[in-house]
This record gives sequence, structure tokens and C-alpha cells, in this order.
Amino acid sequence: MIIVDAHCDTLTKTMSTGEGLYKNSCHLDISRLTVGHPRVQFFAAFLERPFDKCCAVKRILEIIDAFYREMDKNRQRAALCLNYGDIVKAAGEKKLACILSIEGGEALEGELSLLRIYYRLGVRCMGLTWNKRNQIADGVDDGDSGGGLTPFGRKVVREMEALGMIVDVSHLSERGFWDVIETARRPVIASHSNAMKLCPHRRNLKDDQIAALAGTGGVIGVNLYHGFLRQEGKAGIWDVIRHIEYIAGIAGLEHVGLGSDFDGDVGSRDWGQTPFLPEGIRGAEDMEKIFEELARLNYSQAQIEAVAGLNFLRVIREVLGQGSLTPYGPVGNKAYQEQAEGAKEEAKHYAEHPELDVCQGPFGHIDDEHLQQEVKKGED
Repeated sequence: MIIVDAHCDTLTKTMSTGEGLYKNSCHLDISRLTVGHPRVQFFAAFLERPFDKCCAVKRILEIIDAFYREMDKNRQRAALCLNYGDIVKAAGEKKLACILSIEGGEALEGELSLLRIYYRLGVRCMGLTWNKRNQIADGVDDGDSGGGLTPFGRKVVREMEALGMIVDVSHLSERGFWDVIETARRPVIASHSNAMKLCPHRRNLKDDQIAALAGTGGVIGVNLYHGFLRQEGKAGIWDVIRHIEYIAGIAGLEHVGLGSDFDGDVGSRDWGQTPFLPEGIRGAEDMEKIFEELARLNYSQAQIEAVAGLNFLRVIREVLGQGSLTPYGPVGNKAYQEQAEGAKEEAKHYAEHPELDVCQGPFGHIDDEHLQQEVKKGED
């Protein structure tokens, strides 16, 4: 069995506490994640307040830099994974497989070029919004406005799919959610969201949203935050099971996974003041209690493994590709295929028309014969 957790805020939280990722006082660390079954952990670069309103790019780069420094310190225990093949390799080497994500499209500051830069820096998943409006869309706190994806937001979704990045709709307004479903052509995830029918919180998904997301081939990661599991009283592991079963009843078990939201209280007013997790779960070390409960309820091993990680791995394999990285992303990635086909067509064109062949200069292609001679003189 392999366990995939599609969301945590531990990376940002350790920057606040001054701790590292190997061992800390947070809900998870590498020392706990490398015990037992192989794991894939999505680490979100979360723009906490006030950075979501100013200096977003600077803060995101600081968080990404902190992530890389932690990967360097823990290179024998953890590895950044850019595609499905990297995950297989990390699991074979008994390392924690880490996927870098961004929570909040404020990080783009309205520029598609920054999305491409983040991709080159290893980001493979992005939540389009946090709770508030940004240049991409409205967040759930602005849902009453009826706002969805902006024209820029639609470009972001298309560009993410072309690059090979996973589109995450957790925190997105309801109108924005439906705009993504209309725009997307590849599986979409809700990395850390639950069923609104069981817990009527604006962060959870309605039944028709659950069905629509499953229709893209995507996965919903059940969130372990107590306030999204039940409206009143203390949440427990049984509440986690209820949401798994409810979502599976609508979407099918193949569209359910886990998105713990560990350390999701970072930057909140009640940081450390209220119990964040359901009773029985202290952190990553207790995740397997969920699978033990599913087994007790007579779920088959194959069903348990699907929820534990195989469902999210299917999306990772389809969207991020299998591996064999190129300058344009992994083989199997749409952007790579387009670049490769374009290169083939260009080569064929010049083979058929040798008189059009050009000399490559420092500023691009040079067709003029006189300029070619001048460049060659300079080289001599």
C-alpha cells in the first residue's frame, strides 16, 4: 500500500515556528512519514496573511527556497517528485515522495509567465484561490458575489493543463468551481474538501459538485480538520469514514482520497487554541487508523489501497506524466508533445527547402546572406 496525502501546510508553518521538516512539533514531519508504508506528501506553499495581499511572489519564492533547503538536508530520506516515475523511484529507495504545490493563485500576481517559472521550479499543483478573491477567481468567502473564473483565470487553467500541473479547486467559489469544470479537459482535484451534506460549511462540496468533479476523472481528498467534518460536537475517526462513504456513494470509491490539511491552522487567529484534528488522530503517525477502520467495516484491501493512495496516483500519472523529463516537461505531457511535433515539422520543412535554412545568431535566426557573412567574420 502507498499513502498519498494531497495537502498539508506544514512547510509554511515550520517557517513560522523556526523548525525543520525532519523532526518538529507540527502534525507531520519526515521522520514520521518514512515509517511504515511508502508515502507521497503534497507540501503546499501557502500564502498566509498578510503576504496574500502584498509581496506574494517574494514570499512564495522564500517558501520554495525553504523547501529546497529541506530537501537538500534530507536527501537520504526525501525526494522532490516531478512526475509519476519519480514517485516510483522514491518509493523504491524508501524515501518520502514530495510534491510541491501552491495554495492561492495570488502567487501569480496576474502573470502567466510566473506560472511557467513556478513549474520550472518544481511546482506541480496549484489551488486557484484561498478563501479570498484574487486575479484568477473568487474564493469561498466571496461566494455571495456570484463571481467565478476571470478571463485570466481561464487562461491559467488552460496553461496549467498544457504544462502538466494539477488544478485544485479547494477554497474556490461555487461559480468558480463550475467555470473550472467547463474549462478543464483533464482531471481536476479538490485536494482537501469534504461533503457539504454532512457538514454544511462553505469550504465543503455540494452533491452536484462531487459528481461533476468525478466526471473529470478527478479525486476529492477528505479533509481531517474537525470543523469541516461535523458542525457540532467533537469529530472523530468515524466522521472521516462518513465523508469517505458519502462521497463514494455519489462519485464512486475511485474518486475519493485523503487531503489531511495537517497544520492548516497556520496564520489563523485560533492557532493552537482549539483542537484541529478529530479525536484519535494526532498527526501523520495516526493516518493508518483510518484504513484500519475501513478494514473493520469489511472494505477489501483493494478498496482501501485505492482510497489510501492509488486514486490520487492515477491523477498524478495522467496529469504529470510518467517521467523521462525534457525541457518542456515529462514525456506524455501535452506541452511536450506539441513542442516535439513542432520540431519534427520544422525539420521536415527545412529538409524539403534547403534554400531556406538559416544561420543561428545571438538574437535569433538570421536569413540575410550579408548578415550571415558578418556573423561568420566575427566568429573567425
